[in-house]
Amino acid sequence: MIHQLDMETYPNLHKPLHTNLSISYFHLIVFAMVDFYICDSLMKTYCKKIMNLKNVLSTTALACIASFGNPAMAQYPIKIHSHNDYTRIVPFYEAYSQKIYSIEVDMFYRDGEFYVSHDEVDIHPQKTFEALYLRPLLSLYEINKGKAWADAERPLQLVVEIKSDNTDAFMNALVAICEKYPEVFNPNTNPNAVHVVITGHVPAPDKFSKYPSYITFDGSLTEKYNEQQLKQVAMFSENFHSLSHWNGKGSLVAGDKAKVMAAIDKAHAQGKPVRFWGAPDGMTAWNTFYWLGLDYINTDKVEQCAEFFRDWEKKNYQISGAKKTAAEEIVKTDRLDKTTYAFGGFHNEKMQLSDTIATYSPTYRNDGINLPVKNVILLIGDGMGLAQIAAADRVNQGLTMLKMKYMGMMCTSSKDAFTTDSAGSGSALSTGKKNSNRHICMSDEGEPYPLLTDFFLEKKRANGVVTLGNVADATPAVFYGHNVERDDADGLTRELLDGKLTLLAGSGMNVFTQRHDSLNLIDELKKKNYNFVTSINDINLKSGKDICIDERMGEAANAENIGLLGQATQNAIQKLNQVNPNGFFLMVEGAKIDYAGHARYFPGSILETLSFDQAVAEALEFADKNGQTLVIVTADHETGGLTLIDGDNRTGRVTACYVTDDHTPILIPVFAYGPQSNKFIGKYFNYDIPNKIKSAIK
Repeated sequence: MIHQLDMETYPNLHKPLHTNLSISYFHLIVFAMVDFYICDSLMKTYCKKIMNLKNVLSTTALACIASFGNPAMAQYPIKIHSHNDYTRIVPFYEAYSQKIYSIEVDMFYRDGEFYVSHDEVDIHPQKTFEALYLRPLLSLYEINKGKAWADAERPLQLVVEIKSDNTDAFMNALVAICEKYPEVFNPNTNPNAVHVVITGHVPAPDKFSKYPSYITFDGSLTEKYNEQQLKQVAMFSENFHSLSHWNGKGSLVAGDKAKVMAAIDKAHAQGKPVRFWGAPDGMTAWNTFYWLGLDYINTDKVEQCAEFFRDWEKKNYQISGAKKTAAEEIVKTDRLDKTTYAFGGFHNEKMQLSDTIATYSPTYRNDGINLPVKNVILLIGDGMGLAQIAAADRVNQGLTMLKMKYMGMMCTSSKDAFTTDSAGSGSALSTGKKNSNRHICMSDEGEPYPLLTDFFLEKKRANGVVTLGNVADATPAVFYGHNVERDDADGLTRELLDGKLTLLAGSGMNVFTQRHDSLNLIDELKKKNYNFVTSINDINLKSGKDICIDERMGEAANAENIGLLGQATQNAIQKLNQVNPNGFFLMVEGAKIDYAGHARYFPGSILETLSFDQAVAEALEFADKNGQTLVIVTADHETGGLTLIDGDNRTGRVTACYVTDDHTPILIPVFAYGPQSNKFIGKYFNYDIPNKIKSAIK
């Protein structure tokens, strides 16, 4: 607590604000609350300095708190209630900073003063309602010009629990405070005023009318109210243990679930929201209560609960035939590298699919049989871990890639880091050697490693690279270039002049036209007999080799263009199969599963994975027709630490959360199909993949 702070714990608090770069919002809170606490040792030692600063800092700190942490943009789909708020490390401010709906304070009225405490024996003379709640509210409403938050046109609810047995005296004193500050506590004076709700030793319903109409009460589902009394009931609160002894793990048993839903329905039938107190308090419980239609989440874990419900649309997905109106928002990330930083983002309003995506059912022709392999198709879902696959599978009620029978698990760590980037892992997939992060198929000393495409070129077979992203990004680049820095797009794309690729398709016209080396790469490629086209539909218009820069490939997958990568894959297979009778190697990348992880945007992950799965379907369909094609599906790494929270078996709805906005080192699944696909079972490293591929080629 604040009164226990000493200068050994906070040695910088005495320094002038402008010289102490380490001062945080919490430090400002401490200064602001000097008005509200008696900080014994701190006040004695630094009284003069604090008194000089306190008037400025109290206002400054509260202003900072009012916009702290960007819950300024928080929109929660449920009312979050800070239960026993006074037990927080910093009462009031922790909940307020999250912009939640409701704050609860337990109070005793004694000797003309309101004391904040759960039990009378724990009353502390400095923990008063005035110090902990009233003064902060008065200051904030002044700073925010009559609002709880400067950027939110909605009130804050203050639930006052009467703990003492002097209800009449308690109520009269509380009403006096509200009458004294009508601009803060009377919605008739100010529509954004604090909503005061009385709970605990609530007056009898027939006494509700004694109090101003803006003083409302916590109702009981067992009480019968007349029409007038019900108008002053703000909500119903029910002891959860009267309905169930569920501890928040797993799921509610059917009988208890029926009781819980009946209680919710009973409150809603009277036009009132409902809250359960004594309920389990954790992610599984919050999620369960939300989907059951509960109005309030009663929590002692305010920050965690607020984070769980913040950006709720971005954590849920369901394919629906019903038309849904999503908020017009472009979801971006600042975690992309130089080559892809201009990505336009995910358009939230375009993400809703009306029907599932059809999957392909393979015939398993030559699957796992020891026959010569003529063609290899390697599909890499950038950032695609098992959670991304599982989520898309449940949402879509099936994936083509999960129909592949031969599966393994791959470790992705790079040479110099436990957690890889796309350059390190992609290079391992291309060279069969461990690479350091940011290196494109080069040793730490700058020695270039032979690529998988070099191997196929020596075998006199065609090479193709298709990406639903920028052609100079790390994953496509590892199959044609070498560099110690993945951002060197000029150096990487110059190696296209070596001519080892029969086809390159993706986005990124800027890497050809906005160069720093003054090279007219397009003209130079044409001199090397490349066709340069700007649509995947034109890949097969002319014979010979193609560079296809279709800027649609740089856009996020959405309901309108979700089949684009599948179409590009089909066209690429046709081109490579026709141009070289000896066979081909094709790498296809689903680039933006990774982007969705960086943006922590679950709907984007679903659509990008479904887009990628359509490319898998094209590969398997060709493999069945051809009989000599090995198909491998994997990822370079997982992005976001995606975790599936829960879902609905019937509708396919899934709720999921990311734990980071960066890559994770988790094992990655590998799926294989066709002749010699049995080589890919078990656990191995990413650099084993190209060696397994080479061993399958006769």
